[in-house]
Amino acid sequence: MPHIDVDRNLPGIRALMAFRPETAAPMGELANVLLRDDEGLSMAERELIAAHVSYLNDCFYCHQSHGAIACEYLDGNKDLVEQVKKDYNSAPVSDKLKALLSIAGSVQKGGKYVTPEQVERAKTLGASDRDVHDTVLIAAVFCMFNRYVDGLAATTPTDLSTYPPRAKQVATNGYGAHIFSAKQTVV
Repeated sequence: MPHIDVDRNLPGIRALMAFRPETAAPMGELANVLLRDDEGLSMAERELIAAHVSYLNDCFYCHQSHGAIACEYLDGNKDLVEQVKKDYNSAPVSDKLKALLSIAGSVQKGGKYVTPEQVERAKTLGASDRDVHDTVLIAAVFCMFNRYVDGLAATTPTDLSTYPPRAKQVATNGYGAHIFSAKQTVV
């Protein structure tokens, strides 16, 4: 049960955003800027980083949501998403992405856990400065989002079939704008 009075018909972060639309707008914009960009990292890779960090933070809602969105970009490859969340080193992804996931895991523990060796390895494997930057920022933002969702005990659907339809909506429309109409009602 949520710690505050939110619309219990909206799952996870959506109820929290509906509670405080003035903070929802910049958070949605930040999610769009970080996750809906194909320069450098693909949108699938960005969602995999978000899902992995959310898994490490034990935020069920976020790792299921962003895992489902990654699936949308990966033609439904749920096995790959689960491998990346739980043991990316054995997943069939690029060595560059593995190096970036290592950095994301360090950020999840705390920013000072990222080492020059991790960054150098990622760059040696083809990561640009922007890739490293975006990885660190995605990981940091998802630590915040995860703590937001879990800190307010947002409603978390346990029925996994509820995540793919929402993921398709986000993959099609992006973050934020699809949550509210001009009258602040859910669409």
